[in-house]
Amino acid sequence: MDGERTTKVDPGLLEILVCPVTGNELVYDSQAQELISKAAGLAYPIRDGIPVMLPEEARSLEEKKTSAD
Repeated sequence: MDGERTTKVDPGLLEILVCPVTGNELVYDSQAQELISKAAGLAYPIRDGIPVMLPEEARSLEEKKTSAD
């Protein structure tokens, strides 16, 4: 049922969004519903199809690496 809840993000919006910390491009992870900033090491959540571009709401990519190790 989780697969049904994924909301598509407007492709035009994805093209113009950049990381608010670094200004670099973001990578869209449709399965996790996140926008990934490799440069900042952050994953910004997408909630109900709306990217939440607040650094304090972002998940550190280090958290995922640590839990996988």
